[in-house]
Amino acid sequence: MSGFNTIGISSEFDKARIAHLFKIGIVAAVMVLIGDMILGWGTADGSLSGADQYFSRYLEVSNARIVWSAVLGLIGIPLESLCYFGVYRCIAVKSEKYAHLYRSGILGMLAFGGFVHVVCCAVIYHFKSIYALNPEAAADSAIKFALYFLVPVTGIFFVFFLLAVVTQIIVFSKGLTPFPKWCAVFSIVSGLMVIIIMKIIGNYPFTNALSTGWISLGSIWTFGGLLINLKGVEKS
Repeated sequence: MSGFNTIGISSEFDKARIAHLFKIGIVAAVMVLIGDMILGWGTADGSLSGADQYFSRYLEVSNARIVWSAVLGLIGIPLESLCYFGVYRCIAVKSEKYAHLYRSGILGMLAFGGFVHVVCCAVIYHFKSIYALNPEAAADSAIKFALYFLVPVTGIFFVFFLLAVVTQIIVFSKGLTPFPKWCAVFSIVSGLMVIIIMKIIGNYPFTNALSTGWISLGSIWTFGGLLINLKGVEKS
């Protein structure tokens, strides 16, 4: 399968262009990771519990950091999502059915990913604004704000996110790409391991910041791993 699909996206296995997409994807993911880390860099107050403890880490975050995080994510996440079309090309060369599913997932991530990130930043801004007026009500108010504005769009985003993730793991595991089957390990969900490891290490600014950027770290792992292995891969 080669050429362009019905919406004008190239499905040709062009190693040079795929490598270029992976390289841009790494840069975009690093950009988003920086935005995630400057938002998540803080320590939770261990004397608190529940939502109050969770949101307490953001009391150290300045409004400028919230804005910078929102801007970096708004730019970087769509760019990062677009670069997954490099993976799409690797799938399309062997399976049109799975390529169609994967493309749908990418388009959903592209449409909703940046918006989800900005609303996340808005939740933190809302929390800090209420905290300045009424500390006792801040966490509950932030949760209500998130339920109204963040949860619905996040739910939609994760439908497409999971579609792309599951499709990629399946096609790589079945050998339906030019890559070896073991390259299925290069998946964006690998970033979940970062959360587990950071939780084990403990409650520190650096661990909380890295946990916030788990999706970006998963993208860096995916793009980087596939880029390294692309050189020895040939269309078959």
